[in-house]
Amino acid sequence: MPLRSLNSRHSLSPLFSASILSLSIVVLCSCAGKEPPRFDGESAFRFLEEQCEIGFRYPGSPEHRKLQRYLAGSLERFGANLSLQPFDGVLTTGDTLHLINVIGNYNTGSGKRILLGAHFDTRPMADRDPDPAKRSVPITGANDGASGVAVLLEIARLLDADPPPVGVDIVLFDGEDSGEAGVAEDFCLGSVYFASNLRGYMPYAAIVVDMIGDRDLLIKQEGFSRASSPGLYEEIFSIAERLELKQFSREYGVSLIDDHLPLIQAGLNAVDLIDFDYEYWHTVEDTPDKCSPESLEAVGRVLIEFIWQQR
Repeated sequence: MPLRSLNSRHSLSPLFSASILSLSIVVLCSCAGKEPPRFDGESAFRFLEEQCEIGFRYPGSPEHRKLQRYLAGSLERFGANLSLQPFDGVLTTGDTLHLINVIGNYNTGSGKRILLGAHFDTRPMADRDPDPAKRSVPITGANDGASGVAVLLEIARLLDADPPPVGVDIVLFDGEDSGEAGVAEDFCLGSVYFASNLRGYMPYAAIVVDMIGDRDLLIKQEGFSRASSPGLYEEIFSIAERLELKQFSREYGVSLIDDHLPLIQAGLNAVDLIDFDYEYWHTVEDTPDKCSPESLEAVGRVLIEFIWQQR
């Protein structure tokens, strides 16, 4: 869950290995001049549905653990160099959440790297539901949780078949959405932990995707992203304009506390792609029928084009 701004720790696996460096150079060269692979919105939507079919995926639930296994297994199946980053997230209430960031690396020999991030956990309570009787019920999280992950899993599938011209690190953050409303430090636990354990990792760009499945998707320029990384936003929105994607707008949006913010605070060139204008946010109605393959495809096409134009 992103928060509107009230005020406007196993680590990443090693990315370089002498034993694979020569192979990576061959792969890198073989990518030169190739067209980007085609992003399939229908395939991405199936990943969204599969996550929702697991059930309510909030930390501490059996479904949350099942989802962690699903994500790790999917990245391994799609050829990623998989690593897990387990940690304990402590809420201001004193409750401890046992969490795991799931990380998949591609083209590990490349010095130029792109981080693609999304959170996979869902909110344990529908605290914004219009029906007070439902506000203690967990949410399905089709848009707020599953949509960003679905796009990144489809990208992982494509990278397995078409090795990228630069390094790509898919980071699936845990513990983003379990906090008390209005208590900023209880959110984005996975990205905070990841950002505090970079160990010299400094990607060219870090792009977080969240709530990008809305049928009426319109991604505006989020405030912290625009202020910290205007050049990266320019690259991304220029691609969207070239592809004539109506789901992207250069209109200024609100400033949000989301998984990109700890990355920005750690010195990364990071932005958030998000549509925060979603009437089903934190309600029991955040279900797959409110999302569309077309929205997922629009975001996925931009990300694939961004990766391939870095060659």
